Parts: sequence; C-alpha cells; structure tokens
Amino acid sequence: MKILSVNAGSSSLKFQLLEMPEEKVLISGYVEKIGLEDSFWTIKVNGEKIKKERYLKNHADAVSVVFEELLENKIVKSLKEIKGVGHRVLHGGEKYSDSVLINDEVIKDIKDLTKLGPLHHPGNLAGIEAMMEKLDVPNVAVFDTAFHQTMPDYNYIYPVPYEWYEKYGVRKYGFHGTSHKYITEKMKKILKKNKINIISCHIGSGSSIAAIKDGVCYDTTMGITPLDGLMMGTRSGSIDPSILEYVCKESGMNISEVTNELNKKSGCLGICGVSDNRDVEIEMNKGNERAKMGFKMYCDRIAKYIVDYYIELEGKVDAIVWTAGVGENGILARSEVMKRLKPIGIVEDEDLNASIASYKETTEGVISSPESKIPVMVVPTNEEVMIALDTMKFIS
Repeated sequence: MKILSVNAGSSSLKFQLLEMPEEKVLISGYVEKIGLEDSFWTIKVNGEKIKKERYLKNHADAVSVVFEELLENKIVKSLKEIKGVGHRVLHGGEKYSDSVLINDEVIKDIKDLTKLGPLHHPGNLAGIEAMMEKLDVPNVAVFDTAFHQTMPDYNYIYPVPYEWYEKYGVRKYGFHGTSHKYITEKMKKILKKNKINIISCHIGSGSSIAAIKDGVCYDTTMGITPLDGLMMGTRSGSIDPSILEYVCKESGMNISEVTNELNKKSGCLGICGVSDNRDVEIEMNKGNERAKMGFKMYCDRIAKYIVDYYIELEGKVDAIVWTAGVGENGILARSEVMKRLKPIGIVEDEDLNASIASYKETTEGVISSPESKIPVMVVPTNEEVMIALDTMKFIS
C-alpha cells in the first residue's frame, strides 16, 4: 500500500511516498520558495539527488510537481496507486488527541486554531486543500500536539490566572509529538513491553524532551508554542517573561518584533553567531569564546530537563533516548550532556558514543556503559513513517 506523507510550510512542502507496512521510502522530496520567482525542488530517488527549478505560484503547483515526479520517475504508473495522504499539522489544541480523517469540520478547526499556530497553519492548510483538490483519497491530519494530550492537568496548566486557560486556552500543549510517539512505539518493541518509562530527547534545530510514563506522555518541554523549553538553534527556550516588556520599552520594538527575535534570532544563533550544532563546534575549535559559552548553555539545559523528568518519573526510567538531527549525530553534545548526568548514575561509553551517527556504519544503539544506572540510546526518528502508520488506520 502506497501512502504519501506531507509536511507543508508557508512556502515549502516536504513529502515522502512510502510502501506500507514495509515502511520503505520510494521517493522523497522538498519543494522550496513556493510563491517566489526562484522556486525549486530536490528529490531523492534510488539513492540519487536531483534538483529542478520552476516558478511555482502556490501550493497547488507544488502538489502538481510532486505528482509529476512520482510519474516521471516511474514510482507509480497511476496516481490511483496512492491510497492515502497523511499531513503533519502543527496544532490540534485540546480537541484532537489522535490523528483524524480530514473533513470540513476538521479544516474549520485547523483554521480556528491558527491563532495558536500562526506561522505553520496557513501552510498546513494550503497543502491539505491542494492535495484534497487533486487526489480523491483519504486525507489524514496528524497533529504535532496530539501525543501530549495524555499529560495530567498539573503538568500542562501554567501558574497564571486560571481564567486564561478557560477563556483563551493558555496551557502547555507540547510539540514534536509525532517524533516522540514514533520513539515511544519503537522503544516498546526494543524493551519488549508496553508500559515503558523513558525520557525521549528530540534534539535538532528545534528541540524538545518528553517524559513518557507507562507508555504515554507525562510531561514535555515545549509549551503553548514551540518557543518554550530548551535552548534551540534559533529559539531562546524558557526565559524570564518580563524580558519582553523590558526590551520593548528599551528598544522601541513591539511585542511581535521581540517575539520574532526570540524565535528566529536567539538560541545558538543569538549566542554563538551560528545556529547549526556542527557550525557551533567549528567555532569552538577556532577558539570562539561565545560559541564555547553557548554550547555549555545548550548542554546544561538539556541535562537539567533530563534530571527534572528523572525526578518526575521517580527515578524509574527504562532508558534515555537521543533522536533527531543533533540527537542522532551530535557525538560531542551527547557526551557533554552525559557527563552532566553522572550524579544520577549515567556513565558514557566513549567508544560506543563515538561510533553512532547517521554518517557512520552504525546509526542506532546503546551509548552508555554496562555500569550506567540507566541505559542511554540513540534511536533515529521517522516522523514520515509515523504519519503513514496513522494514515493507514483510516484506509479500509
């Protein structure tokens, strides 16, 4: 069965066509700069990367490009071979605790929730509407927040006037849910039990950690938006909220401009001058003191949340799992965080840690030593597969 996984942004569209349930990627691609004169896309098929350029006016044009590539590369003989399309949608609010078949009501709800996901939802909707117009198959919304809806109220309610929650929906929702769900399901198989307690560390350009208790989400670092929690590539993570008013008064910027800087010009970029973890390490090797300071801040914050969740799980943790870009490849970052976790009994195996990355022969496995109180693992995430698995549920 062929399932198309789609992640549409404001000016981009990522896709994978998968053969399910084998979880085999037949083709993947990334369409960029939709609506601009220099639109282009890259596809990866049979191990080869191909780049093409053409003006794409809107997401409907981008969807047409996806179908062109599927046919031209003989991935499908007919679009009728595609049995369903799964769409990543940022925010499901409190209404959606699982993926759902898209209909008019769901589209309306996604539009209504745009106030909580203003940067992502317009693109998500454009991709959904373009795909539904061109392909008459089940389209499924896979919400990034859904997995976290099992959190108890004392973990998602903020200590602010309670009427903010009642009137405006101010609460922690959490994100990267599709990734954390994939890791949880994978770890159930690895550990051979369903009621697992793990700390799932999705560490990439955007980063979040989730405490998984008895196989479901118990707490997570991101909040009402993806800005909360860890220090990230360009996001500040948690800071004193009074900073916003102070900087507005001092700089003359408005609240939207300050929030934009917290989202796009902070984190590693704000401190180190570069946002990518690989570039941070290069700057550190050059002797860049701010890069060294930023990297220490970055690792400290990851370690602090892991310890926080270790306490929340009462020390009953089956595994700590690293995943996503830095989690899967950041050998130095993993090592530095594990050193900070010695007080809770974590012991790194330096050789194992250094041997695991996506560009090495081994991409998955344990990176802690046998005497470590808790096993620490690297497990690659696959959000596209999780989207496809959820989509399959709606296909008879």
